[in-house]
Amino acid sequence: MPHGQPTTETDAQLSQPAGAAAVGAGGDDTLATVLGRIPSGLFVVTWRESGHDRGMLASWVMQAGFHPPTITVAVGTSRGLLAALGDRTPFVVNVLGESQRPLLARFGRPAGPGDDPFAGLAVNRAPCGAASIADAVGWLECHATARVDAGDHAVVVATVTAAGAGSGAAPLVHLRRNGLRY
Repeated sequence: MPHGQPTTETDAQLSQPAGAAAVGAGGDDTLATVLGRIPSGLFVVTWRESGHDRGMLASWVMQAGFHPPTITVAVGTSRGLLAALGDRTPFVVNVLGESQRPLLARFGRPAGPGDDPFAGLAVNRAPCGAASIADAVGWLECHATARVDAGDHAVVVATVTAAGAGSGAAPLVHLRRNGLRY
């Protein structure tokens, strides 16, 4: 049989590895398990909006280029950061350390009216004015250069314009129980 795409239903069944399941064909449990096994860091993204600090938890951040230094951040389409980026607002990615797990609850959901996830949190200011978390492993100040819509998230491509080293602790990394939801 030549290499390439299967030509018949039987060929398709023979070419599928053991334990494989097609997406949308009852394979959602397998898909969720495997996607959940992709490790990701945990980050707090901060920006200034109308003179106030704003922040959100992010886990899909990765370096995307060397020259210029570039990262990508996946942002849920309902998050306020996307509107701020439309106004060309710079943002800061704070790399969390193992000791900063309590910050996950503070920044994991959008702040409600009167809520201030920064209350009592020691912060410094990046050159753009956004909060950098004082005890973070480090921070990156970024300016968005592109956005790609990706279903329930948008992938933001950003150039890094400043950085600061922090605590030197090991970064906080996690695995999801389910790769199809939070």
